[in-house]
Amino acid sequence: MSLKAQLEAIIYAAETPITLEQITALVKDSVAADGVSDPAEIKSRVRSSLLELVGEYGSPDHGVEIREVAGGYRMSTKPEQHEVVRAFAKSLKPPVRLSLPALETLAVIAYKQPVTVPEINDIRGVDSGGVIGTLLDRKLITTAGRKQVIGRPILYKTTKEFLMRFGLKDVNELPSMEEFEKLVAQSFQEELVPAESAAAAVNQPATTADGTQPAETASEHVTEEKAG
Repeated sequence: MSLKAQLEAIIYAAETPITLEQITALVKDSVAADGVSDPAEIKSRVRSSLLELVGEYGSPDHGVEIREVAGGYRMSTKPEQHEVVRAFAKSLKPPVRLSLPALETLAVIAYKQPVTVPEINDIRGVDSGGVIGTLLDRKLITTAGRKQVIGRPILYKTTKEFLMRFGLKDVNELPSMEEFEKLVAQSFQEELVPAESAAAAVNQPATTADGTQPAETASEHVTEEKAG
């Protein structure tokens, strides 16, 4: 089996983006069998074959591509095929849904990270404590220590899951806010919930509009923020 065929199979089978180092460790014996023993040369050959594979999948004849996402490589459908794939996905299971407050909060964290709940509240103009729990539960955000100010509030940042969800190599690839809003709508495959439901989520932060965040989890984080 050729090296590129092995790389293709590994990336296809990987559930999460797989790094160059991980791939090299898996195929090093095959490369060594061709008379290459230097680790640096083995890694160089793997990288070269990987770039060739990426180029081949970039052809218009392929509906999928290999992209560098979240520090690794992942096979995914091309943007021009998203509509047909989205229709297929909707036929299999209910779409993922986030409330408007959750989407707004996620955007603030993505562009201002690391950021505290009070800082998010100042930007949004409403209490965001309730939806923080939802985003934590979805593993789209995580804690990033505490800010060294009075009260030492918790800092939040986006996760690898966030990068994977939006197909980003790292946060430096974040698009403009307008493009981000469109990306959100496409990624979660669902129109935003009605304004009434969003307002209810703000008024009752322990129970979000999407109904996915347990009250005790949201309350725990809000209480911790206030307690410092």
